[in-house]
Amino acid sequence: MALPLMAKATAVWLVDNTTLTFKQIADFCGLHELEVNGIADGEVAVGIKGFDPIANNQLDAEEIRRGEADPAHRLKLKYNPAAEGETLRKGPRYTPLSKRQDRPSAIAWLVKFHPELADSQISRLVGTTKPTITAIRERTHWNINNIQPVDPVALGMCKQVELDAAVARAAAKKAKAGEVMSDDERRKLVSTEQSLQMEPEPKIPASMSGLEGFTLGGDSAAKEKEEALVDADSLFNLPDPGEDGADDGSGEGQDADDAKG
Repeated sequence: MALPLMAKATAVWLVDNTTLTFKQIADFCGLHELEVNGIADGEVAVGIKGFDPIANNQLDAEEIRRGEADPAHRLKLKYNPAAEGETLRKGPRYTPLSKRQDRPSAIAWLVKFHPELADSQISRLVGTTKPTITAIRERTHWNINNIQPVDPVALGMCKQVELDAAVARAAAKKAKAGEVMSDDERRKLVSTEQSLQMEPEPKIPASMSGLEGFTLGGDSAAKEKEEALVDADSLFNLPDPGEDGADDGSGEGQDADDAKG
């Protein structure tokens, strides 16, 4: 259903100048009924001047009278031939000014962790241009040394559902083309719900080389560790406790003889 211009200002005018119900005004202006109730109480749209839909050729006075007489009547927006065929133009996603400085970080994260995404998909997710994406991918961006990859979902630049949908489309397109994905790429295609249910996988630090076949979990690793433990007594040739006692006794007797002499 088409909505009037300046819907909230139109609702203010209808609340002040008609006896229409809150539901009728909410349905006509595309607002919630409680929001219209807040307008009537002076808690919502404070300072907004009412916008007359009759003077602006959006609503007929007769239509308002029918709505006032019948609370179940739904107001109909007046037909405007000039608006015929007008559609909302699709362009890049709008990014608030406060978050535009974080956009290169989001692009770097997508390029690094989801290389299967096309430039057009990244552009729609974070609202950027293809030259910027190319510059970050090829590391020719003027500020590339200060750009740190950050998840665009954490930055609030897109929703997790939108990112998962884009990754799924890219995976389907790649599979249709017959390209074989590596294990790392296949792990990146796991959805959020599946990744949250997975148990954390132990990882070996990248600085430690030569341990590719080593595992951090399992009974075999614990058993090998127990076998590797060496008894401390086996490392030293210590005398038996009995021999120590005999030596100590003979020594004490000799000391006593020396004292008597």
